[in-house]
Amino acid sequence: MRTAEGLSCAQIVYFPNFFRWIDASGHRFFLACGLPPWHETERTHGIIGTPCVTIESKFISPASYGDAIDIDTHIAQWRGKSFVLKHHIRCGKRPLVEASEVRIFARRVDGDRHRIQAVPVPPEWRALCE
Repeated sequence: MRTAEGLSCAQIVYFPNFFRWIDASGHRFFLACGLPPWHETERTHGIIGTPCVTIESKFISPASYGDAIDIDTHIAQWRGKSFVLKHHIRCGKRPLVEASEVRIFARRVDGDRHRIQAVPVPPEWRALCE
């Protein structure tokens, strides 16, 4: 559960805050499934994380300062080198936002911090998340 903050001039949650919370929810999802933190996976597998390559969102209802919000996150689809992460954000029973991200498991190309590439989803990690 999070507390809504960061309001727009309309006194509702400024929309980029939802993306920040979605990103944090994705990180928490993997840790809850038993995956190690990304700084460890870089050392053990060369995988630096799961960057987002596409995001879509639908804003259904506004949230305001102090609202308690919940984010449900799950993997909706596995692909060869990517996966679809779905997020449902609500305040109580009231839906606020639905979002879908396509993410990849990534490694650095030749140690260059400015270049990454998608790698196949490690099967043991997929099993932990299913």
